[in-house]
Amino acid sequence: MDQPADLAQFRSSIDNIDAALIHILAERFRITKAVGAYKAKHGLPPADKAREAEQIERLRRLAESANLDPEFSEKFLRFIVAEVIRHHEQARS
Repeated sequence: MDQPADLAQFRSSIDNIDAALIHILAERFRITKAVGAYKAKHGLPPADKAREAEQIERLRRLAESANLDPEFSEKFLRFIVAEVIRHHEQARS
């Protein structure tokens, strides 16, 4: 089924953004894995609740200024942080 040209263009842009998000997340996790190795080497705990709280508040403010739902941004960050902590716990073992 043929798509109207404007719909195809929108979808192409979405595909480009999705690809960029994947690359950004890959880079973020590359860095946080290095942080996990550092924490393991220096006997630091995998989680830092104070840092997490600061980041959540910071991203909620950024979301509001970008007209993005702050609840969504918090859920997204919590999802990422949970994966980061899992990586840090693996590095510690």
